[in-house]
Amino acid sequence: MEFRENYNPKKKPIMVLGTSSGAGKSLTVTAICRLLKNQGEKPIPFKGQNMSNNAWVDWNGGEMAYSQALQAFACGIIPSSEMNPILLKPQGNSTSEVIHLGKSKGITTAKDYYKDWVFPGWEVIKNSINIIYKSNKNCRLVIEGAGSPVEMNLIQRDLTNLRVAKYLEANCILVTDIERGGVFAQIIGTLELMKPEERKLIKGILINKFRGDLSLFEDGKKWIENKTHIPVLGIIPWLEDKFPPEDSLDLLERKIYAPNPEIKVGIIKLPSISNFSDFDPLENEESILVKWVIGSQDLNQYDFLILPGSKQTIKDQIFLKESGLSKDIKDYSTTNGNIFGICGGLQMLGTILDDPFFKEGSKNNLNHSIEGIGLLPIKTTFLENKITRQINCESIWPKSTIINGFELHNGVTELDKNQDTLKVKPIFKDLDLGWYKENSQGGTIAGTYIHGIFENDEWRDHYINLIRKSKKLPLLDKKTRSYKIKRESIINNLANEFNKNFNISSLLN
Repeated sequence: MEFRENYNPKKKPIMVLGTSSGAGKSLTVTAICRLLKNQGEKPIPFKGQNMSNNAWVDWNGGEMAYSQALQAFACGIIPSSEMNPILLKPQGNSTSEVIHLGKSKGITTAKDYYKDWVFPGWEVIKNSINIIYKSNKNCRLVIEGAGSPVEMNLIQRDLTNLRVAKYLEANCILVTDIERGGVFAQIIGTLELMKPEERKLIKGILINKFRGDLSLFEDGKKWIENKTHIPVLGIIPWLEDKFPPEDSLDLLERKIYAPNPEIKVGIIKLPSISNFSDFDPLENEESILVKWVIGSQDLNQYDFLILPGSKQTIKDQIFLKESGLSKDIKDYSTTNGNIFGICGGLQMLGTILDDPFFKEGSKNNLNHSIEGIGLLPIKTTFLENKITRQINCESIWPKSTIINGFELHNGVTELDKNQDTLKVKPIFKDLDLGWYKENSQGGTIAGTYIHGIFENDEWRDHYINLIRKSKKLPLLDKKTRSYKIKRESIINNLANEFNKNFNISSLLN
């Protein structure tokens, strides 16, 4: 056993491993965190290494995966980058940006990452665990694995799964997704590929996403227990509540919920989309139907369009132009439709994107400067260093109200003095955070750098009411339920389902 730092956890860590990506590890950790909090414990989420462009910024300006931030909310604590010490942000072509303890350390290929970054990465993980335990003497770590723990070609360099489990001697559960099929082979195959000292850490098995009568799986449960000599601690039914997916590919698999929508929103599915959790508040509005726009089409079917954040803004702008979507968006802007860009989406709505340090996907182009869609008279220059910070400011449009969120971008944007800027106005009293203008048909074109803008209930309601008014729909009640309260309700519902169907007690000893 590898020597650990000078700490001896009073409470045994719990670790959630999965038979594959998408098995349900993130939601299982979220549920366990809330269950433990409800029992009076002090849980803290942890994932040594995550690969995701769905990021969050902590109060020190450090980047971390949004899934660990959500798990921290389930614990009732403030998220910090120690909970996700390594974040890999994919950029395409087998390259990723490496984030260590919230700070960018550079770009690497997958091959070079496994050659150069494993040892320093493991040191960062151990350091983060030490920081957490030194500051939280009586906590219980709830740890999330990544993908499968037995990818045999990578297992010697895997920083997230069995290395962490053995280092902390964690009580582990193995989660598998029955919806995908082959659940027996997933479980047996995963366990068979483990070494004896690794397998003994598996204290239970969890069957996830079961549809129908749970009693129908009783024979399957007995077979698994007889074959593995490991108890099946729970069978979790299929849950309808909506959580942000870990991976942008999962966006295409999200079910559409809105039986009687009054407003239809189209979100452009950029190849390098990031921070898609920005739209969870819209997906949880019963009157709104959210659909992902994948290719060139008539956009007039939507009441408003959203251009989301992007990890590679210039590459995504080139995609918009080559796919025909850029023209579709321009055509849509001539109607009474509404367009809203967030971060990279805001930048693409402008006139010029200048990438002198090759930060945003211009490296393979002859010119580091390209034209944007041109719907807002703003220009963006991408700098070497990121702006990452929490935001607390006041909006001017469409309503004067306090706004909370965060910034996470390389670009600096300003008005383009070569364009007509008379009609464009700031959205916030902080003049660099966003702009809007009205078109001749009554619609608006707007954008902001603030991630989480739609989580601000009063602001979101007034923006949606602009659209409802144009459709002659009754305005939203100002007493509409807070999204953050609704998020708490979703987490509680998740925890309640686990409480009914999952025996956690054997993992706590």
